[in-house]
Amino acid sequence: MLIISEELARQLVTVEDAIDAVEQTFAAMARGEARNYPVVRELVGYQDAVFGVKTGADVGAPFLGLKAGGYWPHNLGKGLTNHQSATLLFDPETGRASALVSANYLTGVRTGAASAIATKHLSRQDAETLGIIGTGAQSAYQLRATLAVRPIRRVLAWDPSKDNLERFGALVRELGLDYAPQAERQAVASGADVIITVTPSQQALVEKAWVRPGTHISAMGADTKGKQELDPALVAAAAIFVDEAAQAFTIGECQHAYATGLIGDKDVRASLGAVITGMAEGRRSPDEITLFDGTGVALQDLVVADLAVKRATEQGLGVTADY
Repeated sequence: MLIISEELARQLVTVEDAIDAVEQTFAAMARGEARNYPVVRELVGYQDAVFGVKTGADVGAPFLGLKAGGYWPHNLGKGLTNHQSATLLFDPETGRASALVSANYLTGVRTGAASAIATKHLSRQDAETLGIIGTGAQSAYQLRATLAVRPIRRVLAWDPSKDNLERFGALVRELGLDYAPQAERQAVASGADVIITVTPSQQALVEKAWVRPGTHISAMGADTKGKQELDPALVAAAAIFVDEAAQAFTIGECQHAYATGLIGDKDVRASLGAVITGMAEGRRSPDEITLFDGTGVALQDLVVADLAVKRATEQGLGVTADY
């Protein structure tokens, strides 16, 4: 078995690599070559943690595996990140476990990649102002990935933590962009061409009335039942695109509008993969509000782990252990 550490994973897979890989796997999903299996996600009942297992396979690549991990909210006080996960890959020819890949960095970079792919295919091409709701650890991945697909010049941001805003601001300025932290969420939402929400919120943070026509929204925080970042009326008013519809309605941002009857199955225009492959239409007009409900699917994790394994193998890196 090949073991890839957290530090090595960072060296092997860049943001641009992740965008290319995740875009390919979204397309494979749309073509029916790749499938995510049902998600297990539960409250642990210890350390206020949430633990989950996501699995899937791409028979075209091919790769097969699972990512296990979750959210431990008290980790920062222990010098660890709150999100902890690992990916286990299996040989699709034999079913034997073949690689164990540390997935903290890879989870962050694949999440940023998914959002950026949505921005690439759904936002206006002249979008230059990015609005970030939530400037925790994931915001850096979101920023770098968005810069890879759109000519962003200005960044608006809101977070309840001033420390988070200052830390994020240092990165924004380092990248040569104009940074404008805001005291109110409305100022971020109303001034942005692209809005990314990336928080653990369980109540709406962005109202329908705040969002300008033509805005693209990537809602990336809701991945568990009860989480919410957007006003359900905003969700219902937008052109909705998903990574996977079943997850969007049960654990994603769409869950609240769906549960109250504001949207139904037919209100999802398409999967992002269908837009990528040309099987479905994306943005229809400059004034349309587009929404990507990014719940996070197993194949995103598996494709970046598989890429890390391939590169490590080519370069003779990683640790090989008998299994």
